[in-house]
Amino acid sequence: MKKPILTFAVLTLAFGFITANKTLAYRGDPTIQGPNCSTDQYQAIQKAINNKDFNTWKKLMGDRGVARVIDNQAEFNKFLQMRKLMLEKKYDEAAKIRAELGLGIGGGFGRGYNRK
Repeated sequence: MKKPILTFAVLTLAFGFITANKTLAYRGDPTIQGPNCSTDQYQAIQKAINNKDFNTWKKLMGDRGVARVIDNQAEFNKFLQMRKLMLEKKYDEAAKIRAELGLGIGGGFGRGYNRK
């Protein structure tokens, strides 16, 4: 009786680790695309980021993710600075800007949670 329960528990945990790794991998890492990101959308967003074009970026992002928090060009510039630091692996410096902007890591822990 205990063996089937133990087997089920192990398989459930293994499945959870495999799927969580793939679905949560992009969170907080600017080099990894989210699960609902198309190639065209990704390229358009990257172009807006490279051009420091807040209005286009905001339109492409809609009311998703970090776009719920970044409301103006000044905040967008700080966000770009944070992104650059993360890409340079300067995580401590990037974390300071993240906190300054009120960005959390998942779970709605930023000032953007249910904000309107």
